[in-house]
Amino acid sequence: MIQLTETAAGKVKDLLLEEGRPDIALRVAVQPGGCSGLRYAMYLDDQLSEKDVSEEQFGVRVVIDRMSVPYLSEAKIDFVDTLEASGFTIDNPMAQGSCACGHSFH
Repeated sequence: MIQLTETAAGKVKDLLLEEGRPDIALRVAVQPGGCSGLRYAMYLDDQLSEKDVSEEQFGVRVVIDRMSVPYLSEAKIDFVDTLEASGFTIDNPMAQGSCACGHSFH
């Protein structure tokens, strides 16, 4: 299962508080697209299925569809907030390569 850092979980909890819906999960998926063939998708989702893989990490429910699990099994989600960048990052050792913008992989 994908790993969520404590920092990333804290940011997701902040977003859930803003939404006012603690029943929403963080969905992480791999979708076709991007300049390298596949791209990551990450969003808050209340449409869960029995076909999803779900796990709670640091008080956040993380959900991945079964098709994305093999691509994300060793990935790690973090949240960075520096002078250069602010946002969620995905470090995926399973990716064979990535594009220059960092949003797509193969």
